[in-house]
Amino acid sequence: MVEAAMRMRPEDDMTAAPARSEESGAQVDIDHVSIEFPKPRGRGTVVAVQDVSVTIRKGEKFVILGPSGCGKSTLLTAIGGFIPVTGGEIRVGGEAVRKPSMKRILVFQDFGQLLPWRTVTSNVTWAIRKRWPKMNDAEAQERARHYVELVGLGAQADQYPNTLSGGQKQRGAIARAFAVKPEILLMDEPFGALDAINREKMQFELNRLWSAEEEKVTIAFVTHDVNEAVHLGHRIMVMSRGPGRLREMVDNPYVGSPPHDARALQLVEDLRELLKDAKT
Repeated sequence: MVEAAMRMRPEDDMTAAPARSEESGAQVDIDHVSIEFPKPRGRGTVVAVQDVSVTIRKGEKFVILGPSGCGKSTLLTAIGGFIPVTGGEIRVGGEAVRKPSMKRILVFQDFGQLLPWRTVTSNVTWAIRKRWPKMNDAEAQERARHYVELVGLGAQADQYPNTLSGGQKQRGAIARAFAVKPEILLMDEPFGALDAINREKMQFELNRLWSAEEEKVTIAFVTHDVNEAVHLGHRIMVMSRGPGRLREMVDNPYVGSPPHDARALQLVEDLRELLKDAKT
């Protein structure tokens, strides 16, 4: 099992509703949230997420880990305001989430997230102008170029998405997301379609990009890959199999550690054992 010094079971601090953001320093409050979907032909409902309460701290990289079908992507999508909750409430910055917002940006696995008729820089500039309509062209262009360079796409800045590799397209999507300074960046297995080598590169790049920002963006990152969770997450929320519930919260002191770090590898093995038993 995960060492006691690094773990926090739901019953340890989740018996009461989470404190409001202004009191706890949290960016996101997930307060007794349940999410259900109707079955076909009106035959009842399917419970995807059941009574989850957790807070995501401002400026942390928070990983939601669990097996396929546990409701982790559903929960992330609800934080973004793209689907409603059935019970409870989600608050971002103390305000209840009712609909999507430019303050909550979603990056997902698909490579087709960039607008195909715009160059890499133009994609980023377009998002910046959507976020700040009154920003002048010169400032928007400068900001876009800064983030394109930051993700290592300076040489591809004037290329169109159809000329980019999968990893380069994801870099472009991440540059666009960081450029608009969201309150929270939601990432739904964004590297899942990449090969193993490029996936590791993108994990490293995400850590580097997050560290380079003076004001750290809050990231909620969904994955079923345990190595990825340990490399990226300051805290790791382990979910049970569907209906998804909070099984365990794990503090991760080894975030960003090299792949061969023995302590990080031990945490990986502990989490794998926990996931094997995630049905209970």
